[in-house]
Amino acid sequence: MNIQIYGTRKCNDTKKAERFFKERGIKYQFIDMKEKGMSKGELTSVASANGGIMNMINPDAKDKDAVALIQYIADEDKLEKLLENQQIIKTPVVRNGKQSTMGYQPDVWKKWE
Repeated sequence: MNIQIYGTRKCNDTKKAERFFKERGIKYQFIDMKEKGMSKGELTSVASANGGIMNMINPDAKDKDAVALIQYIADEDKLEKLLENQQIIKTPVVRNGKQSTMGYQPDVWKKWE
């Protein structure tokens, strides 16, 4: 398994995801989205594994303007706008190769073991 956890240090679900993998002795790489976001390729891969860009957006994100903007702009512009505003992505994003989840989903992660 090659686990990557994208999230922020303040996110409780991110902390729970890290604990989940630690408790099982599974190595993972933590990527702080405040310091380094996802690349365009990673974002595209996660979006396709999770049902599209709109499923990646956290409707409760603090930046309400960015959430509203992405909902109403043309589909072909959504990826670029999400790349610029990664703070509105649901966290944690947990990747295992081509597979990925958004939010705290231990039931899915257990199937990866």
